[in-house]
Amino acid sequence: MDNLILMPAPMLIDSHCHLDFPELAEMLDEVLANMRQNDVSHALCVGVTLENFPRIRQLVERHEQLYASVGVHPDHELDAEPTQAMLVQLAQHPKVVAIGETGLDYFRLKGDLEWQRTRFRTHIRAARECRKPLIIHCREAAQDTLRIMAEERADEVGGVMHCFTESLDVARAAMEMGFHLSFSGIVTFKNAVALKEVARQLPLERMLIETDAPYLAPAPYRGKLNQPAYVKYVAEEIAGLRGIPLEEVARITTANFRRLFLGEESIKNC
Repeated sequence: MDNLILMPAPMLIDSHCHLDFPELAEMLDEVLANMRQNDVSHALCVGVTLENFPRIRQLVERHEQLYASVGVHPDHELDAEPTQAMLVQLAQHPKVVAIGETGLDYFRLKGDLEWQRTRFRTHIRAARECRKPLIIHCREAAQDTLRIMAEERADEVGGVMHCFTESLDVARAAMEMGFHLSFSGIVTFKNAVALKEVARQLPLERMLIETDAPYLAPAPYRGKLNQPAYVKYVAEEIAGLRGIPLEEVARITTANFRRLFLGEESIKNC
C-alpha cells in the first residue's frame, strides 16, 4: 500500500471572545489547551471597558495565540465617556487589531440613548484615525447602526458586525460598506431559522465565526459556559447548512480573519 500523506486540519479562529472575564480567566490554561485540541489556532479577546483593558493587554502579551481589541460596549453607562484620543492611544499596542466592541443596543437599554450614538461615532472616528477595523455590536438598532456607519464613513476601515442576528438586507447593507458578518453559537439553535438562511446565502468570503465566550454556547452546550474551542460547532453548522466540507469553512473564515485583522491588505497600525 502506498504511504498516505496526512495533511494538517485547517485551523479555526474565534473572532470574538472575552477571556478576561472571571469565568474563563480562572480556567485559562484549560481554555487554551482545549483550543489546541480542537484546532482553534487563535482568538480575539474583545474589550468592553477601558478600565479592564490592562487585563486584556496582559493576556495577549503572555499568549502568542491571542489578540486584543479596545473599546467600550454600548451597554455601559459611564460618568466619563471614552475619547477618540484615548482609544487611539490604547490601539497603538501591536497586538491590538481592532476598535470595539462598539455599536448600538436598543434591547437592554431604553429611553434617550443619544449618548450611545455619540459613543459609537467616537469609536468610528478613532478607527479611521488609526486605520484599524471596527467590531460592531447591533441589537434591535439596525437602522440607526447602518445610518451612523454611513455618516461617519466606517467603510474607510471596514470591520465586522459581530454575533450577527439581523436580516439578509441588513447583511447586504453592511457588506456594501466593506464589513464582514460573524456568526456565533446562535446559528446552531433550532429556532434560529431565519439566521440559518442568512448563513446559507452570504458569501463565505465575508464571513467570520465566533463564540462570544463565555456567552452563547452552541447547541451541544447551550446554557453552559462557552469557550473558544466550541467555535468548531459554529463552523460545522455553517458547513452543514451550505453543504460544503468543514475544511472549506475553516480555511476561508481563517483567511478572512487574517486579512481583516492582521493587516494583510490595507489595514495598518496606528
